[in-house]
Amino acid sequence: MIAILKKEFNSFFAAPIAYLVIGVFLFINGLFLWVFKDDFNILNAGFADINSFFYLTPWIFLFLIPAITMKSFADEFNSGTIEILKTRSISNWQIVLGKFWASLLLVIVALVPTLIYVYTIYQLANPIGNIDLGSIVGSYIGLLFLATTYTAIGLFTSTLSKNQIVAFILGVFISFLLFYGFDAISNSFSKQRILIQKLGINEHYKSIARGVIDTRDLLYFISVTLFFLFITKNRLDNE
Repeated sequence: MIAILKKEFNSFFAAPIAYLVIGVFLFINGLFLWVFKDDFNILNAGFADINSFFYLTPWIFLFLIPAITMKSFADEFNSGTIEILKTRSISNWQIVLGKFWASLLLVIVALVPTLIYVYTIYQLANPIGNIDLGSIVGSYIGLLFLATTYTAIGLFTSTLSKNQIVAFILGVFISFLLFYGFDAISNSFSKQRILIQKLGINEHYKSIARGVIDTRDLLYFISVTLFFLFITKNRLDNE
């Protein structure tokens, strides 16, 4: 698994994809949080928090992570190198987990520079340091769990087609459906609204982002992630 992880992670930086992912992520966040004079602008908020960042990032991840994972298996199937991988002394689980952790690690690398946002509002607060660190830490943990789920979904959709664009579109669609779809559907069911919302990612992400780590939210993310990793492995078994 470690060998696959290293190979995949290094391949991101051997091509422009890693630099594009990190650059696009920081550029879009930078524009909305610091440049555009809209509701997301931190400087216009009037108080020291980065809630706008934690609201915006899941939507950016919705497109960014499928763009990272779309080639994971689609490229292997298209070039035929998946057969070479499967003949080596590594299991399908090791292949799946190696690619999963490599993609997730790239997302984490993209998140690291955003810690400067935390330092900035820390300095801008009156008095200095008067920020809700518990909520910020919780929100970052929520983003990490969100990223693991999106990554697992992206890996699965990458096994569904040899075409990377198709894999990307499917990844965005399923991620969107799980993130926001249940919230939209719940509006039509007033009595079961809360229950339906809890089937979606967004409700559990918002719960963690409040700064209170509930085991039910963690179990949700872990379960959904493991489910998609499991069916990804099954797809490899049947190839």
